[in-house]
Amino acid sequence: MSDIQAHVRGILLALGEDPDRDGLQKTPERVEKALRFLTQGYQQSAERVIGDALFEETHHNMVVVRDIEFYSQCEHHMLPFFGKAHVAYIPDGRIVGLSKMARVVDVFARRLQVQERMTDQIADALVQELNPRGVGVVLEASHFCMMMRGVEKQNSKTITSAMRGAFRDDGRTREEFLRLVHNGGR
Repeated sequence: MSDIQAHVRGILLALGEDPDRDGLQKTPERVEKALRFLTQGYQQSAERVIGDALFEETHHNMVVVRDIEFYSQCEHHMLPFFGKAHVAYIPDGRIVGLSKMARVVDVFARRLQVQERMTDQIADALVQELNPRGVGVVLEASHFCMMMRGVEKQNSKTITSAMRGAFRDDGRTREEFLRLVHNGGR
């Protein structure tokens, strides 16, 4: 039995459960498998997931990938939070494969996290790997630590943003990005 499985068994005992009853016998193993999957971002990096998917291109206009689903776990309660990431950049001589932007989101979502840090990590990783003229990231998420316990507000959403380069320094660029994110450019 691994350390994680032994600890899960101990948690079950501390809660007053019988870890040897039929429905719980394999729970420590299942919890470990789930936790390893949900935290696989610790073994990944933006550099590795982007790999060689950078292409020389003279395109200098905004590239936006909206509605990237993500699932993470809050580091305070280890409860899920989930939502959508909206990520944009302005290339400066090279572009990245679009799916790689979603993979960068997952690198940071698949860790014990706080949404504020995750937003910054995504933006900073794209700046480092792409060296673009600017990066914008907006995350919209629902947090089970607010929905299932504590204040129990089912419909609350948390929105965070990180702006780098032209998205931070140029109000028109930032406005264009936010307009595209929030109403599809309408």
